Amino acid sequence: MSAFAAALRISRRDALRFKGRTALIMVMIGLPVLLITGVLTGYATLDVNEREGLTALLGGADARIATTHFRAPIEQDVLGRGVTNGPEKDSTAAPWKQAEAAELVGGRMIPYDRGSVLFAGTDGYEMVSASEVDLRDPMTRGLRRLTEGRFPAAPDEVVVTPAVLEMGVKAGDTVAVTRANKRVRVVGVIEYPNRPGMTEFVGLQGVLLLDKSDGSGTGWLVDTAAPFDWSRVRALNAHGLMVESRAVIENPPAAARRLIASDGDLPIKIALAVVFIVMETALLAGPAFAVGLRRRRRELAVIAAQGGSGAHLRAIVLADGLVLGGAAALAGTVLGVGGALATVRWAGQLLGSLGPFEVPWASIAGVAVLGVVSGLIAALVPAVQAARQSPAQVLAGREGELRDRAGRPVLGLLLVVAGLVLVWLVLVRLSTRGEEFPLVAALGLVVLGLVALMPWLVRRTSRFAARLPLPLRLSVRDASRHRSRTASATSAVMAATTAAVAFGIGLASSDAAYNAAYHPYAPTGSIKIEAENLDDSGWARLRAAAERELPKTRLIPGPVPMDSQGKRGWIDIERRCAGQCEDSFYGGELPVGDVRLLAFIQGRQDPQAAAALTAGKIVVFDPELIKDGLATLKFYTSTGEISRKQVPAVLASAADSRVSGGVVPPAVLRPVGLQVKERRLYAMEPSADQERLRKHFSVVGDRIDVYFEYPRDGELAGVLWILLGAAMVLVLGGTFAATGLAAADMRHDLNTMSAVGAPPRVRRLVVAGQAGYIAGLGALVGVVTGVVGGIALSWPMSRHNGVQGADWFNPGPTTISIPWLFLVAFAVGLPLLAALVAWAFARTRLELTRRLA
Repeated sequence: MSAFAAALRISRRDALRFKGRTALIMVMIGLPVLLITGVLTGYATLDVNEREGLTALLGGADARIATTHFRAPIEQDVLGRGVTNGPEKDSTAAPWKQAEAAELVGGRMIPYDRGSVLFAGTDGYEMVSASEVDLRDPMTRGLRRLTEGRFPAAPDEVVVTPAVLEMGVKAGDTVAVTRANKRVRVVGVIEYPNRPGMTEFVGLQGVLLLDKSDGSGTGWLVDTAAPFDWSRVRALNAHGLMVESRAVIENPPAAARRLIASDGDLPIKIALAVVFIVMETALLAGPAFAVGLRRRRRELAVIAAQGGSGAHLRAIVLADGLVLGGAAALAGTVLGVGGALATVRWAGQLLGSLGPFEVPWASIAGVAVLGVVSGLIAALVPAVQAARQSPAQVLAGREGELRDRAGRPVLGLLLVVAGLVLVWLVLVRLSTRGEEFPLVAALGLVVLGLVALMPWLVRRTSRFAARLPLPLRLSVRDASRHRSRTASATSAVMAATTAAVAFGIGLASSDAAYNAAYHPYAPTGSIKIEAENLDDSGWARLRAAAERELPKTRLIPGPVPMDSQGKRGWIDIERRCAGQCEDSFYGGELPVGDVRLLAFIQGRQDPQAAAALTAGKIVVFDPELIKDGLATLKFYTSTGEISRKQVPAVLASAADSRVSGGVVPPAVLRPVGLQVKERRLYAMEPSADQERLRKHFSVVGDRIDVYFEYPRDGELAGVLWILLGAAMVLVLGGTFAATGLAAADMRHDLNTMSAVGAPPRVRRLVVAGQAGYIAGLGALVGVVTGVVGGIALSWPMSRHNGVQGADWFNPGPTTISIPWLFLVAFAVGLPLLAALVAWAFARTRLELTRRLA
């Protein structure tokens, strides 16, 4: 039997003997494998590619021809999308006819139009997808699968998807569709391939889509004798027709234009992710392998006494990593694929996309190898220690003197400095919105440097143990004596804390930048109800519906600008700021109204502002909008900007300090040819149900907008809690693995303390001190590093344009927000939690053993 085979047998036997330690290591290694495998399998299944979507797109046809808004040559990509280079057609041109298109195509054609339709639900109108096609035709085979009833055979019959049934419709019901309340009967239920949550009605021609026009979903399915190749596609493009061709999508020619977003940094990102996953897993599992080494010292010493070399001992411990890493990777792979299989249909319902179950075996094999490598790396340090132990001392019952290096502080310091320099260079030269990756890579170098520095930090911090009470002093000194064990767990805690804190600060800064740049036109908690396409009678019905739905709320009317043809206008106001204006996001256009609207926005009666508004002056709420008593208004119509005009303005304050803009009196609009009509209502009702109001108002007319100015407090807190929870799992896992090892190493000392009269709480304090020290040191270093990284990430994550005007010593302005409670939870809360849990589960029973001098 070869030495390696023997080592594998020994490792397998040891794994079965110590099931608790084996389970711990397998969870630490297998959990990342399980999660990554499940995500990869789920993504491959949920991602419906072009070939997988052909059945739902074309059924059994060779192509679908679609009209466009052009009657001149166009260009399209291989998927039949991305129309370009087509001038608008003459409005007097006749719409496309099937016979006209058939002369160009040369095959059998049937109409297939796609769009959307309103149907009357229980609370109002619902907008759903709609198609008009004869599903009985063989050319539509597979386009929609019939699961109940039959396909439509008459103009007043439709079929629906299961998602429509969940909206209150039943098979056999008669449903009112379109604004004309046309009655149709549901004769069957169909399933949309690859999109289980699709809400769709399908009927014959002229049933659902009553406002069809060229370029609005009209087209035909085509069955041709020869494949519809790229040359035929380009020939139809010359006439302004767009083509989705089965032959072209299945075998795209080299000449076909296809829009593909490539990521040149993807290999680097994957490599960086691999490095950090392996590092974190190895750091977490390392102490657990060290536990196994401590328990097997006598067994390994016997092997050495019988002639086993240091290489043999290293091979046995490394075989632990191979056996446990391989078993964990295999279990993680099986559970990941099985979990994806069990949840993918639910996820497809939630996300609206589901293809055939697909397992990317090449990627999953790479992930499995990653798990095995993580196990081997985690066992590397214990393997070296096993080869260095003294068999005589171990067999004599003594601990043995293993050299515990103080780390490589010079290398670690160089890596930290190099990482910080790279962070600064990235900030001042490369960092723009959406390009956080260069900073993450630079911060990763800092983390690697701190991992190399951690044994040195453990030794240095242990000097403060002399000032601690006796139980805690014993804990810290033991942690310092076994620096490799302590540093491994502390580094894992540090890396997890650094990532969570850095991204937490980056997200908080991004959120703060958005809040600072966002300027609502109405106070928080207000509602704006607006309709563009209603006449006077329709508006009266909408106002009556609003009064019914909001009976206890005062409704403030708001006029909207209209041009001489009755088309909707738009008003904006220029900001006056020195240099480049900061990014701003407004919650709507500048409102027009009288003193009632002004009092609503101000939250009080302001006689001076009301008098100015009555006199025809604009009341503004931002000093940057006014200069020398004048504000510059920009007037738009449906075709674009028409004019600018300076008008008198006064400055006032709003109820909400974030409110910008102002209130425009209607008299200001008349000199530029605009009139006003009441088509807007304001109300203060923070608890109103936005979706319910939309449904109820949809009965009155189309394009009725209900806009809520809701408070954004609490959105970021949920994300930070998720980060804290994910980091807590890693922190506690690494801490308790090292604490368990420390308790095993200190068993003789703890028994001696109990034998001389120490109460059980002293043993608990020693174990809790170990956990608190490991988690506390790792969290403290991680918080400091994370703050540095988070401040750096605030530049790319909080800016909405590239960094302008940055030089070598100034990366430009940014918004930095520190979530202090979040940091306190890491720096204080996690170490305290680790200590309390270790206190609760510490063993206090005295174990009598024979000790040798």
